[in-house]
Amino acid sequence: MRVGMYYSNSRVEVEEQPLPSVGAGDILIKVRACGICGSDIMEWYRITRAPLVLGHELTGEVVETGRDITQFKRGDRVFATHHVPCNACRYCLAGHETACSVFQTENNFDPGGFSEYLLVTGRSIDTGTLILPDEMSYEAGTFIEPLGTAVRAMRAVAIEPGDSVLVLGSGIIGLLMIQLARALGAGRVMATDMLENRLAAAERFGAEHVVHAGEDVPASVKGVNGRPADKVIICAGSPAACRQALASVDRGGTVLFFAVPRPGEELAIDFNDFWRQDITLKTCYGAAPRDNLQAMELIRAGNIDVSQMITHRFGLEAIGRGFREASAGTDCLKVVITPHAVG
Repeated sequence: MRVGMYYSNSRVEVEEQPLPSVGAGDILIKVRACGICGSDIMEWYRITRAPLVLGHELTGEVVETGRDITQFKRGDRVFATHHVPCNACRYCLAGHETACSVFQTENNFDPGGFSEYLLVTGRSIDTGTLILPDEMSYEAGTFIEPLGTAVRAMRAVAIEPGDSVLVLGSGIIGLLMIQLARALGAGRVMATDMLENRLAAAERFGAEHVVHAGEDVPASVKGVNGRPADKVIICAGSPAACRQALASVDRGGTVLFFAVPRPGEELAIDFNDFWRQDITLKTCYGAAPRDNLQAMELIRAGNIDVSQMITHRFGLEAIGRGFREASAGTDCLKVVITPHAVG
């Protein structure tokens, strides 16, 4: 079978690998669509493990099942995710599933979603693979995992009806956050980005006010909102965005670090103001099975629009171009790879 082998953002090559062997507890999926995630093009994060086959935002068709598999059959249309929690440790039982060591270390994909076929194994069979609703396309299904991470973030930041919300970074995750904030009854939703096409997209998907990230964001927020924002969500992992976020939150508000700076990049914080003003700092990472289930229903019901977010589609033979487009970001929002399509 063909795979897209990642060496760097500028070098992703189509190579041949043997078709994985299906064990008694495994399923083999014919990959129909797989989105390029922001973490896939986070080169500093990926390149130390290269070469490897990436891809975790995927949907496809079950073509073979192991003898012990009863919940799936040949022909099922499915979504699958590679990281799932153990559901038994103290962190899982306390609702911190993405802090589970199994979630963070166990990969149940062979080789990855940027391939013609994918073997799904282990815990991802029971809690990480879902039957797609009949009315949901394969492409729409690729948003289940990224939307799941945003669902978890919204639970962490606890938006209340009428809250003013600032989203820093209007890539795909930022756009999903904007839509979710609107769906949860937020009042004024504001957004930033460095790219004009993303600022325009933020407006299309529900931001009432957008501001270029190179401007004085805290002042702009106060000018539009009359005060700082109640909830601030960081979706751009730069120290500058983090500093803007910390300067843009109102008394009694919450700053959510969905994106964080690179390892080793330190952020200096004078905690006195946060302490005196009752400001909460929170973090959020990944999506648990319950988050993905909720995300799938939000897409199915049409509460979150993902169809207009896909700007580029490439067959596997053009995956290198797909990665270059996603890395540049200037003319695209979401890039989807369709391994069995041409183009």
